[in-house]
Parts: sequence; C-alpha cells; structure tokens
Amino acid sequence: MRVVERIVTLCGETQLAGIPCALVRFAGCELRCSWCDTRFALDPDAGKDLGVEAIAAWARASGMRLVLLTGGEPLLQPELPELATLLCARGHRVLVETSGALDISALAPPVIRCVDIKCPGSGEVSRNRWENLGQLRDEDSVKLVLAGREDYEFAKQVIRSHGLCSPLNVLLSSVYPQLGPEQLAAWIIEDRLVDVRLNVQLHRILWPRGEASQAHSHKQEVRR
Repeated sequence: MRVVERIVTLCGETQLAGIPCALVRFAGCELRCSWCDTRFALDPDAGKDLGVEAIAAWARASGMRLVLLTGGEPLLQPELPELATLLCARGHRVLVETSGALDISALAPPVIRCVDIKCPGSGEVSRNRWENLGQLRDEDSVKLVLAGREDYEFAKQVIRSHGLCSPLNVLLSSVYPQLGPEQLAAWIIEDRLVDVRLNVQLHRILWPRGEASQAHSHKQEVRR
C-alpha cells in the first residue's frame, strides 16, 4: 500500500471531528477537484510502500483507538478493505474518507464511511457514483464541499432527491476563502436544514501551516 503520511492528530472533519486519531494518508487520486488541499497525495507513486501488517502495527503503537484512512483516494489501494477489517478486529474504530467516485461496498461493518458528493464547483461532479448513496449505513456520513451559492443549491437538491437525513450524517463544508463558514451557516439556518451539520475543518484552524509540520513540534509522529 502506498502511504504518504502517518501522524497522530485530531480528526479534522466528519461527525468524528475533534477526536484524537491515527491518520494514514494514501497516495493517488483520479480526481482533480479545484479546491483540493492535499495535492501532495495525488501522485500514485508518492510516499512509500507499506504492508497491511506494518500499517496495523503502527496504528496499535500510536495508542489511538480511532484510525482515519484517507488520501488521496484510499479505495485505490486494493488492500484497503483487508486493512480496515484487520484494524476493526484489533479493537480500533475505523473511519474511511473517500471521494465518492468508487464503490464503497467492500468496506463492511463496523467500518465507518465518509462519502463525498462532488458539487459543480469541484469540477468533478460527473464523477459521482450515485449508487453509493443506496449503500450508506446510519453511522456513515455524506460530505458536500461547497464553493458558493450554486453548490449550495445543488446540495439542497441532492439532499431532497435522495432523502438524505438523520440518522445518516449529512455534512456541509465551505471552501475557504471562496465561501466563509459563517455565510454557509446563515444559509443553513435561513432554510431550516434541520438534517445537516456544518462541517468546519478543525485542522485548518488549529494548524494553518499544515498538520505535518505540527507533527514534529506539537505531536508525536509514530514511525514504528
């Protein structure tokens, strides 16, 4: 498996935001979203190769219960379902963040999936795999990243047409600085979107210079 980053941090997004976790970031993504903030992970040859057992051993050594598997696009790694299942079997809570362009069905319970729905502002709306929405479980989440009002109206239409509501976690996130979270919050309140949650990127607030740099000064990066 091609890994570009392993750090002990806080989960920055989703319904698990703020929980300490062991983050494993995988290399490679077939999408090129206009607002992507992890371009260093797009190259499938970036980072280094690590086996399933080595990653699981690192997660255990980290001391974290929650393990976040992200990218890039983690589902491009053929061994990802095996890794997620192994981590769960060893007592970890596992969250996988995926772009929504690939089939999520191989990620079996109790793995938690956070599935993106790409809005027009991403430039990748045609890559949405709508079949994924029919496979979501109550503990999963759908994240829509919004760059402006057009994306917001698109998100509302998706939420209505697909019946996305509690107990599923529906997350709306703003692209900074194109759309401030305070503006998105105002729209949500005005439209009484009672089944959505404003998704603020905690890592941007806590570590504006980047999580990786903070791993060396304020956090421990486990390299075992």
